[in-house]
Amino acid sequence: MPDPIVPIRSSTQLFTEIETIDHDVVMYTDGSCAMVVSATAVNFGLLSEKEQDAIIYAYAGLLNSLSFPIEILIRTQHKDVTAYLATLEDREKIQKNPKLAAAMHGYRLFVAATVKEKDVLDKKFYIIVPFSYLELGVNANVLLGGSKKRGLPYPRPYIFERAMTVLSPKGDQIIRLLNRIGLAAKQLTNEQLVRLFYEIYNQGAPVVNPANIEKAVGT
Repeated sequence: MPDPIVPIRSSTQLFTEIETIDHDVVMYTDGSCAMVVSATAVNFGLLSEKEQDAIIYAYAGLLNSLSFPIEILIRTQHKDVTAYLATLEDREKIQKNPKLAAAMHGYRLFVAATVKEKDVLDKKFYIIVPFSYLELGVNANVLLGGSKKRGLPYPRPYIFERAMTVLSPKGDQIIRLLNRIGLAAKQLTNEQLVRLFYEIYNQGAPVVNPANIEKAVGT
């Protein structure tokens, strides 16, 4: 008699290695954490040569001034303008001025044709500030590398307290340095972090309610 088929049972948390998201920080299953800062972009090609040099020197100065590691993430996605085109069409229908309605119609067709002929991309820039589980101090789980089977090396509240003590001043420094070179930066909140990871692990999926996203990610 053949052995019964045992279904594969796993969780999103195990797949993503995310323990939880709280205090605007991501905690991983080994006890390490990360803070994510989003930053705006500069249209470098439209700047003059002197302005480009100034941006390069300022960015080099930013990197050289850091005394801790960071990760830079650039997400490139196809821009979905379906909702925008639908909004234009709705406004075109209720527009009483024939000239404005014709202008809106022409603009809508232009946008649709542009999207069809060219890939319209949306770029988002993030700076990740990591916190290693080694910074928690020494115990058996830490020495074993934060083994998933053994669970977190310390209770969640303690890990968050230590992580926030280390990450908060680093995040403030990153935001301040980015502002100096003309880039708007901000730390991602719990909801924004959950949405970011949901979109990364669910490519092409429609955006859902944040509360349902939290359940999907496993926070």
